[in-house]
Parts: sequence; C-alpha cells; structure tokens
Amino acid sequence: MEKVCRDWPKEAFGEGLVDAGYWQSFEENAKAAAAEIYRVKNFAEAEKQLANLLKEFAPKEILAVGGEENPALKGIYERIAQPGIEVFTDKFDIAEHKASADIGISTAEFCIAETGSLVVDNYSYEARVTSMLPFVNIVFVNAKYVVENVSVACKIIGQVFTKGYCGFVTGPSRTADIERVLSLGVHGPNRLLIIAVDDFERGR
Repeated sequence: MEKVCRDWPKEAFGEGLVDAGYWQSFEENAKAAAAEIYRVKNFAEAEKQLANLLKEFAPKEILAVGGEENPALKGIYERIAQPGIEVFTDKFDIAEHKASADIGISTAEFCIAETGSLVVDNYSYEARVTSMLPFVNIVFVNAKYVVENVSVACKIIGQVFTKGYCGFVTGPSRTADIERVLSLGVHGPNRLLIIAVDDFERGR
C-alpha cells in the first residue's frame, strides 16, 4: 500500500492555506493537550534531539516510517540503530514487531493551530501501527506547515484524498470513560513528542 498523496505541499497547499505565522497558536494548544514539542532548525539538530529522547526511554525496538520519502530521516534511522536497539523500517518487519516495539517514529503532513493537532497520512498499514501502537510516538513535522483551523485542514485533505486513512492527532491517547477520570495511554501512545523542523525541505 502507498500513500494516496506523495507530495502534499505541491498537490494541496494552495496559496494562503498554510502559514508559519500560526505556529505559536499551534504550540500553545498542542501543549495544552499534553503534547511535548521540540522545535529545531534542521535535521542535524533534530537527530541530536532524538538521540537525547532515546536515552530517556532506552528502547529496544523502534518502528520508524517516513524514511522512504525523506533521505534525511532515512539516514537518521540508520544511525540510531545500535547494539541493543533495533530499528524496523520495512513494512513486513514493522508488522511483525508491532506488539513489542517501545517507540514509534512517524511523520505528519501539517499542523492545525486551532486544536493543536497533527494531520497524519496513515493510508499505509505500517504508518498506522507505528503511530498508534507503541507507548511513545515521536513525530517529525515541518514547522512551517501550519493551518489556521479544522475547516482549512479539511479543505486541504479534500484535494488529495479520494480514499485512504487520514487522522488528526491531538496529544497522547486519552479516555475518561471510567468515573470521568482522565487517563492517558489507554488506547494508544501515552507520550506524544513532536520534533518540528524549520528547514525541513533540505532533508528531501
């Protein structure tokens, strides 16, 4: 399975729809939803930030997607694989290790300022399990790709999707079904960490 849209900026980001000026609003709302945000200048800084996060979590198995579309990410995924840390990028390996992986590293297409959400193209099976099953989800996104609200996001999605699976991710998984007590990580990741890269295009 492949993404329905291979190049969101080229195919869907019309003039005025995406504006880096909405970043502050996105950051405030994302943090209010318990997302953790790290903004970096380039992929070199992103790799250092990722390395620090991996030291904190000490994972043994990592699922990682997005490297096929982004050479910089592919290189990062190759380098973070060390003795004791396995990084699975092949879709069949991801399917095999989906239940045991500690961390899922994925990508988002753009951010929504109004809700602090990430819009993710999860058309492929491996993208879905990588972002939904591990307890920790680390997401790379272009810091300049921010839209004002959900209406604009839907307008963009409508230009590229005739079928598929697209999701809005707002903070870590949560539920308040039991006695109205909010719990994180019940149905998915209990930590959402966003690495927003300013110079994202140079990684392609």
